[in-house]
Amino acid sequence: MLNKTVLVFLFTVCSLAVTAHAQQVPDTDFKPKIEKPAFAEGKGLVVLLDEAHFNFHTAGGRYQTFADLLRRDGYVVNASKEKFSKESLAKGKILVIANALNESNKDDWSPPNPSAFTDEEVAAVREWVNAGGALLLIADHLPFPGAADKLASAFGIRFNNGYAHEPKEAPGPLTFDLKKGSLLAHPITQGRSASEKIDSVATFTGSAFQVDNGQPILKFSDDAEAFMPKKFGEAFTKDTPKTSIKGWLQGATLKVGKGRVAVFGEAAMFSAQLAGPNKAPMGMNAPIANQNPQFLLNVMHWLSGLL
Repeated sequence: MLNKTVLVFLFTVCSLAVTAHAQQVPDTDFKPKIEKPAFAEGKGLVVLLDEAHFNFHTAGGRYQTFADLLRRDGYVVNASKEKFSKESLAKGKILVIANALNESNKDDWSPPNPSAFTDEEVAAVREWVNAGGALLLIADHLPFPGAADKLASAFGIRFNNGYAHEPKEAPGPLTFDLKKGSLLAHPITQGRSASEKIDSVATFTGSAFQVDNGQPILKFSDDAEAFMPKKFGEAFTKDTPKTSIKGWLQGATLKVGKGRVAVFGEAAMFSAQLAGPNKAPMGMNAPIANQNPQFLLNVMHWLSGLL
């Protein structure tokens, strides 16, 4: 029998999944303070936010607050509406891919979840990073890990295409914490000064991954598991397939040639959304996630070579 905590988790995840398409809107009033912007306004590195692959998060949509926060830190954020190529990638220094999808899944998220990217695009991104580009790759729960896996594999990253879960944690968002060892020491958690140090990061379900030669940041416990439904939006039960993700990750970085890659298995943590009919805060605007805005800035500073 499933315990009460697991049942609450399953109900919450299924409810969010069913309403995800229509009832998550950006919280445009959320503007966290930036003590020391990395660059003068409009003078920072150019960030390309992918919008060419049926992305669930875009600069004018669910990642509007993400884009606004980066712009307030001095970055130039542009929507990237072209397929990846040497020419398109040359327009920026940092590429952000958040929850890309294959066209076959744009209206139906159920498996199979093929790659959002062609072989030519994967090769172009790999060569661009190797030559000095910086990639922030974000893939939430099913179907997004499946869509990102071919690109991720080019960097030694292997996603689980399910829903990550900590059965011994309280229902709701997960908290990765330095004291309990789930948030690991990293230049990103240290920041540029004492005021930028991070000791807690909240995430909202998401996925898990493994990485070769990477530096972990967010680590699941030995009890962690992933639910693997065969159809998107179906109610989870005791018969829903699941697998262990013991010691897997939800955040990590790696250096590739002259470039850098940061990868995360959850997207809402870098958004600020109002979810559902009650407009509940979800993401950086949630009370439990008060350090997430600085964490995002620290990730960008690491990708920029400032950390």
